[in-house]
Amino acid sequence: MSGVIVLDGEGKRLADCSEAKAEKLLASGRARLVSQNPFTIQLDAVIPLPQPEAKEDPLQGKRLLLHICCGPCATFTVRYFRERGAQVTGYWYNPNIHPYSEYLKRRETLARYAEEISLPVLWEAPYDVIEFFRRITGHEAFGERCALCYRLRLERTARAAAEGGFDLFSTTLLISPYQNLQILRALGEELSRIYGIAFYFENLRRGFAEHHRLAEEHGLYRQRYCGCLYSEWESLDPSAPTHRRRQGG
Repeated sequence: MSGVIVLDGEGKRLADCSEAKAEKLLASGRARLVSQNPFTIQLDAVIPLPQPEAKEDPLQGKRLLLHICCGPCATFTVRYFRERGAQVTGYWYNPNIHPYSEYLKRRETLARYAEEISLPVLWEAPYDVIEFFRRITGHEAFGERCALCYRLRLERTARAAAEGGFDLFSTTLLISPYQNLQILRALGEELSRIYGIAFYFENLRRGFAEHHRLAEEHGLYRQRYCGCLYSEWESLDPSAPTHRRRQGG
């Protein structure tokens, strides 16, 4: 036999009770009969229900060093992390960007946007394109060079975060559908172990459309290729020998 339905003084359903207990509550005047079928009683008292314990956001109050690949990708990402309570500092290190005029244009775009939203930024200097080419020599194909490029930029970010006393590091690359999130996550976690600082990973691609809207709203320069010489070549010539169909990510 099922138990007796019990409501509190506000009508909230409580745990069912036995018929014997229900009869005692009715007889003592501490409850009234609501229904015989199903057998339902209502207590005079209002019983507060236990509330689930609020979980603190893991980003709340944390000092986050955020690698920024460009101004447009910073729009949604910085806003999102700030809304979750993180104290965000940007980090600029993108030696893959080619040519130098493009590098300066993207850097200046970020600098202007950062000033608009009062975002502190650490600017890694000088332009390190030689190191980028040294790392990817012999691995110029799409995918191979990308993984090496991720490592170069994330490793410098992790090191700067550890040296600067930040709580964790992350990257705006996580918003792009053109980047490989699996590789980014694996590298971030590896570097986290090496440098002793947490890497924050989250798939932020849901903000990709919004980041375009925000970039337009703020009048930010929007590039037409990822950054390196090879990505520019591939964007203009699908038959470029370094090109491969973008998969996963």
